[in-house]
Amino acid sequence: MKKVLITGAAGFLGSHLCDRFIAEGYDVIAMDNLLTGSLENIEHLFHLERFTFYHHDVSKFVHVPDELDYILHFASPASPIDYLKMPIQTLKVGSLGTHNLLGLAKVKNARILVASTSEIYGDPTTHPQREDYWGNVNAVGPRGVYDEAKRFQEAITMAYHNFHGLETRIVRIFNTYGARMRLNDGRALPAFMGQALRGEDITVFGDGSQTRSFCFVDDLVEGIYRLLLSDYHLPLNIGNPTEITIKQFAEEIVRLTNTKSKIIYKPLPTDDPKQRCPDISKAYEILGWKPQVERSEGLHRTFTYFCNKIK
Repeated sequence: MKKVLITGAAGFLGSHLCDRFIAEGYDVIAMDNLLTGSLENIEHLFHLERFTFYHHDVSKFVHVPDELDYILHFASPASPIDYLKMPIQTLKVGSLGTHNLLGLAKVKNARILVASTSEIYGDPTTHPQREDYWGNVNAVGPRGVYDEAKRFQEAITMAYHNFHGLETRIVRIFNTYGARMRLNDGRALPAFMGQALRGEDITVFGDGSQTRSFCFVDDLVEGIYRLLLSDYHLPLNIGNPTEITIKQFAEEIVRLTNTKSKIIYKPLPTDDPKQRCPDISKAYEILGWKPQVERSEGLHRTFTYFCNKIK
């Protein structure tokens, strides 16, 4: 029976990955320091013999006594609220944490997949974003702690692949949504839904003309799973190429939630990307992957989750 270590396992994406690998018959070792994750996301797995949880910060030395086949490194603050509040921890988990896990993968002769992000493209000057675009990032701006942590993460992962011959995979994740997001994590979808459910005005930053592309979590997990088991070692975009303005998205949330909330506008944060849309032609060519869940369906399922959680 194959064994996988998943870091950031109590977070939004990590917990869904735990579910997927349990469903596929793997032994899952989950690791999280619970800085932004929640045990509530994985408590339904605690009774399983094939599931083990370690409360640990991967920025410190990581020891796993068992053999490992795969490592998925998803430990990191991922929302602007979190990484602006915890800049040093964000940089450390992207650098020291990634180094520790690459070393563990080398010792265990395991394949490792690291979670990068569309944020490595910064405020892009090309559209849509292809994997061969190097980005437009302000290293010393407020978002630099996250952007540069992920860019370093990609660089050291490729160094381990090229110098040590380590089996590595790099996924560049675009905006993703679904159950287990936190209503207060600052990203557009949970922020809008949280405000609508509380009867507050919905806050759009800037004039709302900036674009995002939202991928449902089940589609993302499927892409990650296929990438891990593929032979492709270079960074690969996984996201939904259907683009929408933030203003249009806020209007969709108003209709979905049937709220009487108004949409209000506030100044755009520093270095906030004007456009974000993945070119997924490589993912389709290499993995045969493309999103399957329409935004209307995904939003309905996510809204139902939030309603039940609040109740």
